Amino acid sequence: MTTPAAAAVSLSADEARRIALRAQGFLGAPDRRAGVRGVLRHLGAVQLDTISVLARSHELVPYARLGAVGRGAVEAAYWSEGHAFEYWSHAACVLPMEEWPHFAFRRRANRARGHRWHILADQDRSTRAVLDRLRAEGPLTSTGLGGAKNGGEWFQWSETKIAVEWLLDIGEVVCTERRSWKRVYDLAERAVPDALFHDGLDDRECLRRLVALAGRSLGVGTRADIADYHRLKGEQVDVVIADSGLVPVEVEGWGRPAWADPAALATVPRGRHRTTLLSPFDSLVWDRARTERVFGFTHRLEAYVPKAQRIHGYFAMPLLAGGRLRGRVDPAREGTTLVARQLSLASAGDARHMAAALREAAEWVGCDAVRVERAATPQEAAAVTAELAAL
Repeated sequence: MTTPAAAAVSLSADEARRIALRAQGFLGAPDRRAGVRGVLRHLGAVQLDTISVLARSHELVPYARLGAVGRGAVEAAYWSEGHAFEYWSHAACVLPMEEWPHFAFRRRANRARGHRWHILADQDRSTRAVLDRLRAEGPLTSTGLGGAKNGGEWFQWSETKIAVEWLLDIGEVVCTERRSWKRVYDLAERAVPDALFHDGLDDRECLRRLVALAGRSLGVGTRADIADYHRLKGEQVDVVIADSGLVPVEVEGWGRPAWADPAALATVPRGRHRTTLLSPFDSLVWDRARTERVFGFTHRLEAYVPKAQRIHGYFAMPLLAGGRLRGRVDPAREGTTLVARQLSLASAGDARHMAAALREAAEWVGCDAVRVERAATPQEAAAVTAELAAL
């Protein structure tokens, strides 16, 4: 790293990539004692998604960093003892409980808007009924509150479901637990610790803290990168970036201003690289433009693309090895066999990395065999199969 006089810190593209990897927990020894909760605090947000192939995305995120941590332990780390809550960040995310005050600006904005995309016939009556039930009976799912659907199409929510989600949006209700993938709702005043249960931070301070946290979690990023992490607007970043503590940097090849966490610049990133498969919703790769800029890797989630138009498969998972994205695989499970429905490699030498990542993932989800069904070329399929046999 070089620092010309009166200029921003200059980083090579490779330095920026390594800083990003370390910030995201993929370079250097993982903090196993801190475990899943440590990963959550470090990342600041773990995205949730309904798709489950090997596992759900919020399980895949700590697995990618820590290795074969027990899936029960992952769920317990998120959904017990009030350590986390679910709210709208990059998307629907698990967030460390200490970040509750930082989202006051979003709760206020939701309240000012007056409704989400569903409109209640009698908002006061419906929300009062939900609050009364929770106050009297304790935490409940939408089913426990009376049902999530109105009896019509699957996407047509009941009045109760609309009401409780609206209360979640404005912070009167909170989700600190999921049971069988269902949100469990509770009164925020009861579930959020007293020291954190306040909306005392003004909008500017909320934004300043979130920008600083995004910079720490990214290591280094452009205005768009930092905004995208918690889905802020670029203009909101502009207002607070100078007071965020982040340091202006110039990154080779990026062609736009960037900022870095000063702690990330203090030491040269070194250590062991993780070889693993990544959820497409992992915060290392969830921003497609950043992924292409940092890693030279174009990725698209094709789960919602018609099957005939898919290129890499339903839930193609990028392969991380040696600090670079070296391929991708669309996995599936058939009994106790993990099936690589489709895979591709950056080079022939990456067959061993793919085989190692597939074998570890298989063991993690309880599979005792791995089969390659299809690859970009017959040679790639044969090479990965041979590497699997040698493990």
